[in-house]
Amino acid sequence: MSKLKLGIPKGSLQEATLHLFARAGWRITADSRSYYPSVDDPEIECLMVRAQEMPRYVETGALDAGLTGKDWIVETSATVTEVADLIYAKTGLGKVRWVLAVPEESPVREVRDLEGKVIATEGVKLTEAYLARNGVQARVEFSWGATEVKVPQLADAIVEVTETGSSLRAHRLRVVDTVLESNTKLIANARAWTDGWKREKIANIALLLTGAIAAYNKVGLMLNVRREALPAVVAELPALKMPTVSPLYDSDWLAVNTVVEETVVRTLIPRLRAAGAQGIVEYPLNKIVL
Repeated sequence: MSKLKLGIPKGSLQEATLHLFARAGWRITADSRSYYPSVDDPEIECLMVRAQEMPRYVETGALDAGLTGKDWIVETSATVTEVADLIYAKTGLGKVRWVLAVPEESPVREVRDLEGKVIATEGVKLTEAYLARNGVQARVEFSWGATEVKVPQLADAIVEVTETGSSLRAHRLRVVDTVLESNTKLIANARAWTDGWKREKIANIALLLTGAIAAYNKVGLMLNVRREALPAVVAELPALKMPTVSPLYDSDWLAVNTVVEETVVRTLIPRLRAAGAQGIVEYPLNKIVL
């Protein structure tokens, strides 16, 4: 049987990734003592790899595909096939930013103020590229972690990844500029992408993962309505497209099915009821494949 070697990011993205795969239809069980999680798909073999290393392993063919950030593709200069953008992060949906930050009391107001200074970061190459674009010469030092605490004693500024900015604020750091905006990507080895079976398998994974992301924070609504009240009910629905309307056994009644943001349900259902809807049912969604 053919197998796809798939890299799962270990570390900050791990739990969010496993949850995403579960919504997409794959149950991946990771043991904290093992780098080889089990998966309920005999065609997939998983390996836990740090996102920073994922592009290199996919590029060399050690892995056929994997999930990593755009930032680490840039940082490693890896040649890989970018299959899909997966807009999710550690704590929710959305992108992350690599930002140039300094202590709140620092006189630095723009990147040019760092000429000849020291910048600490885990993303050395992406920081050097940013400085080059801005015509600034500064010493970029690799940081093994806890980058926020290295200013001002060990560095004049840092370039650090942030999702919400809470860690930067907790360390009394001020953002000077955005160096790079990044998001998770599904990437493939170039040779694997030319293999018909592997390409189809990777493309199917991409389809279901993007569908799972599309369904985040959304729910389905089913309801019944008298034919004459349909225009008033439909006018209340903020649907992805037009709702699905089907006739019922009683020709005076119609069934309406639609998808809405979960946050609007608490105000939407009373409005639908007032407009004439009955038998309103809210149900969870795992995937929306457009």
